[in-house]
Amino acid sequence: MRLDRVEARKISLPLKAPFETSVGRMTTKEFLLVSVRADGVTGHGECVADVDPFYLPETNATVLHVLRNFLVPAAFALDITHPREVHPALARVRGHEMAKAALEMAVWELAARREGAPLYRLLGGRGGTVAAGVSVGLQDEDAAVVEQVAAEVAAGYRRVKVKIKPGRDRVLVGAIRERFPELPLMVDANCAYTLADAEDLRALDDFGLMMIEQPLGWDDIVDHASLQRRLRTPLCLDESIRSADDARRALELGACRIVNVKVGRVGGFAAARGVHDTCRARGVPVWCGGMLESGIGRLANVHLQTLPGFTLPGDTSASARVFEEDLVDPPVVVSKDGTIAVPEGPGIGHEIVWSRVERATVFEESWSRP
Repeated sequence: MRLDRVEARKISLPLKAPFETSVGRMTTKEFLLVSVRADGVTGHGECVADVDPFYLPETNATVLHVLRNFLVPAAFALDITHPREVHPALARVRGHEMAKAALEMAVWELAARREGAPLYRLLGGRGGTVAAGVSVGLQDEDAAVVEQVAAEVAAGYRRVKVKIKPGRDRVLVGAIRERFPELPLMVDANCAYTLADAEDLRALDDFGLMMIEQPLGWDDIVDHASLQRRLRTPLCLDESIRSADDARRALELGACRIVNVKVGRVGGFAAARGVHDTCRARGVPVWCGGMLESGIGRLANVHLQTLPGFTLPGDTSASARVFEEDLVDPPVVVSKDGTIAVPEGPGIGHEIVWSRVERATVFEESWSRP
C-alpha cells in the first residue's frame, strides 16, 4: 500500500464548560485532524497537540511543520504492508511523537477500513465494552468540584479523577472522600509539585486513592522514584513516559506503580502497544489517558483499551460531556453501568459527519505523492 494523499485540518471546537488544571484553563479545543488516502480509501488520526506547549513541547504549529517537511515525505516513500511498519520508519525524526502519532494512527485506521474491520482487531484487542472513567477539572470553589464529582458518579462513571495543585489538594480531596467514601478516586497534578512538597503529597495517603498522577516534573523519573518510596499511594506516570524504554526505566527505578498510556504522547498505536506490553510483562496495570479529544480520537482510545493490559478505567468519557456537537455520529455514549461499547464497524466504527468538520475547520493543507 502506497499513500497518495495526506491532509491536515486545523479544527476548533468550543467546550461545553471550561476545563481547568494546574497548567491553565481551556475553553476551546483546537487540534489537527490528519487524513491519509490510498487506493480510494481514507483513514483519519486526531493529533493531541494544542495551541500552547504547556503539556509537552509540541504545538499545532510544530506538528504541521514536522508533518509538511519531514514525516509526510517519509510516509510517501513507504510501501506499507502493515501499519506497524510506519512508526519505525519515522524514527529518523527525533521526538515529535504527537506529529508521528497523528500520521501513524491515520494509517492504522486506513488499513482497518480497507479490510472492513474494526480498528481493535488490527491492534490485537477484543470486542465488547470498556470501562469508562472521567476527569474533573478545578473550579473556583471546592464545593463546586464536589458537586461535579457527584454528577459524574450519578452518570455511572466507574472511576473519577480530580485535578489538583498546591493549595488545592488535601482539603479538596478530603471533601470528596467524605461525600464518597468508597468511590474509586485518583488525583492528577500535571507536574505542579516538587520534592519539597513531599509531605503535602504524603498527606493524601489518608484518603485511599487509587493513584497520584505525575506530581513532579514532566520529564522526570528519578525524583518520582524518591517520592514513591515515601508514599503508600501508587504514583502513576504520564508526561514522563514517551516510549516503551521510558516505561522500562521508570519501572526499574521504582518511579511508579501504574502507567498512563496516551497514544499521541508515545508516537502512535505501535508505540502504545510497546508500552502496554512492557508494563504487562511486569504485572503493572495501564490505563488510557484522555486529551479532550473529539469523537474521532475518543473512539481510537476506546479501541486501544481493548488490549488486555488496560485493567483500569480510562479517561474516555461521553462526547456530550465535552462538546455540544461532536464530529462523529453516533456520538460516544457511556452506559448507566459505566461502560462504552466497542464499535464493530470499519476503522473507528462511527461515521464522521463531514458537514460538522467543515464548519469547525479553521484551515487545511494537503500534500500529494510526487
